[in-house]
Amino acid sequence: MLLEALEKVLTNYADYEYPVASAQLFLAMLGMGALLAPHDFLLEIKNPKGLAVGFGFQWALVPLIAFALGELMPIPVGIAVGLVFIAAVPGGTLTNILTLYGRGNIALSIALTSITTVAALATTPLLLQLLVSQYLPENFSMPVGRIARDIFATLIIPLLLGMWLKSRTTTYYAAQFSKWVIRLSLLLVLVIVVGSAGSGRLDATAYGVIGVATMVLFALLLQVSAVLVGKAMRMTSGDTLAISIEVTFRNISLAIAVKATVFPAQTGVLDPIGDGVLFVALLYGGVSMFMTLIPAFVHRRIRTGKSSYNIL
Repeated sequence: MLLEALEKVLTNYADYEYPVASAQLFLAMLGMGALLAPHDFLLEIKNPKGLAVGFGFQWALVPLIAFALGELMPIPVGIAVGLVFIAAVPGGTLTNILTLYGRGNIALSIALTSITTVAALATTPLLLQLLVSQYLPENFSMPVGRIARDIFATLIIPLLLGMWLKSRTTTYYAAQFSKWVIRLSLLLVLVIVVGSAGSGRLDATAYGVIGVATMVLFALLLQVSAVLVGKAMRMTSGDTLAISIEVTFRNISLAIAVKATVFPAQTGVLDPIGDGVLFVALLYGGVSMFMTLIPAFVHRRIRTGKSSYNIL
C-alpha cells in the first residue's frame, strides 16, 4: 500500500513540484528572518566599499560569467539557461553560517544577503528577462508579474515575519526556531530531489560530464574573481571571504521556485529546458556547498593561528 502510494506520488510529482518548492522557500526565508533584526541592514553602512563590491558581483559579474559560460561551453540549452537562473537569484540562506564558520565578516554577509534578497523582487525577473530570452521560443513571454508576486509571497513576507518573531522573543529561542525551520526546509529540498529523480526528470546521464564540469568551473570563476577584486580594492580577508561565499552559494530554493513558475512541470511531458534548469539548481546546490566550504575552512585555519578566540 505504501509503495503504491509512493509510486502514485512520483508519477504525478509534477502536480506537487510548485507548492513544495514554494513551501521550501517560505520556510527557508522564515528561518533566515528569525536570525535578523532591522539594524542588521545598517551594519555595513559605515563600510560602503564592501557593500558596493558585493552588489556589483551579485547584479553584474555573476550573471555575466553565467551568460559567458553558457555561450562558450558546449553544453545543452537547459544547462545554459540553468546557469542564468542560479545567477539571477541572490545568495543562499546558509551563506551567513558559512561565513561565520570561516570567521569572515558576518555583518557584511548578513547585509548583502538581506538587501539582495529583498531586491530580488525586481532584479531576478529583470536579469532573467535580459539574459534568458534568447534561449527561449519566440512565443515565450516572461511572467514578470507572477514571479514578482511569488517572490513577495514566499520570500519577503516570511523574511519580515521571521524578523518580527525574533523581536518578540529572546535571541536563543529565535536561533532555535530558525534552526528547526531551516532543517524542515532542507527536508523539503530532499523531497524535491527524490521527486524529480523518481519521476525521471533528474537524469544526470542526459547532460554528461561537461554539464557538471561547467558548474564547477562557474563556482571556481566566482571565487577567483572575488579574491582578485578583493586584493585590487584592498579589502580585508574577512570581507573578501564574505563576498566570495555570498556570490558562490546561490539561493537554490528561490531558483527552484522561479523555475516552477517559468517552466511548470507537466505530468508525462519532458521539458529539456525546464528539466535542465532544475538539474542545474539541484546539482549546483551541492557543488557550491563543497566549493564554499574550502575557502571557509582555509580562512578559519589562518584566523585560528592568529587568535585563540573561537566563534563556533
